[in-house]
Amino acid sequence: MELSIIILNYHNKNLSKELLKNIQELVLPQKHEIIVVDNGSYDGIEEIVKSFAGVKFIQSKKNGGFAYGNNLGIKEAQGKYIIIMNPDLAILSNAISLMIDYLDEHSEVGLAGPRLINADKSIQHSCTTFPNWRLPFYRRTSLGKTKAGRKWLRAYLMKDLDHYQNFYVPALFGACLIFRRQALEKVGLLDERYFMYMEDLDWSRRFWQAGYKVAYIGQAEVIHLHRRQSAADSFTGLIFSRSARHHIRSFLKYLHKFKGQSLPKVG
Repeated sequence: MELSIIILNYHNKNLSKELLKNIQELVLPQKHEIIVVDNGSYDGIEEIVKSFAGVKFIQSKKNGGFAYGNNLGIKEAQGKYIIIMNPDLAILSNAISLMIDYLDEHSEVGLAGPRLINADKSIQHSCTTFPNWRLPFYRRTSLGKTKAGRKWLRAYLMKDLDHYQNFYVPALFGACLIFRRQALEKVGLLDERYFMYMEDLDWSRRFWQAGYKVAYIGQAEVIHLHRRQSAADSFTGLIFSRSARHHIRSFLKYLHKFKGQSLPKVG
C-alpha cells in the first residue's frame, strides 16, 4: 500500500466528516487507507466514520494528546508513506500527489509538509527555525509586537523565504505532515511526553538527527482553517491561558530533553 492517511478527531466530528468527504472526492490514484482516531471525545464520530466505506476507526479511551492519538493511528498504518492530518483541513486537488511525488524523487527526505494557507489564501507560516528560550514569550505575549519580538518572529517563521517553492527546513508544524513509514525504525514515534505543542518540533529535530532531511513543499497547497489564538496582552494572560500553559510546559520539556545537544545541521 502506498499511502496511509490518519485523521485525529477530538470534538471535531463535523470537520472530520467534511475532510473525509474531501478526500473521497479527490479520487486519489494511489492505493491508500484512511484511519480516523478519536482521542477520547466520544462525540459521535464513530457513526460518521461508519458511513464512509473502508475507513478504519480507532477509539481511544482517553485524550492522551496530539502525539498519543496520532501514534495510535501510525501503529496501525500500512502505507509506504503516512500523512497525519488535523480535521480542520481542506485538501486541494493535487496536494497529496505532489507531496508523494516529491518524496519519491527525494529519497533523502524523511518528513515533509505542504504550504498551509488560510481560507482567504494568505500564507500560514508553518515552517520554522529551531527556537531558543524566547519562543513562548514572543509567541504568547505582547512582547512579540515589540521591535525585537517582530524581528525574532520573522526569522523564526522564515518569513523572508519564498513559500511557493520547495526547500529544506529545520522544523514543520504538525497540522499536516507526510513521512516515510520506514524512517520510524530510526526516528521513532511522536514523543507522548508532550500533551500539546512541541511534538512536531521535537520530531523534526529527530528526523534530522537520524540522517533524514525535513522539507517544506511549497508547491503543494492545503487550506488550514485553524485560527491561532492572539498573543496574551500580559504575563497574567500568559499564566491563565490554558493553551499558553500547555505551550510553556511542553517547551520546558523540549529544552530539558535536548539540553546540551548541538542543533542538527540543516541542508
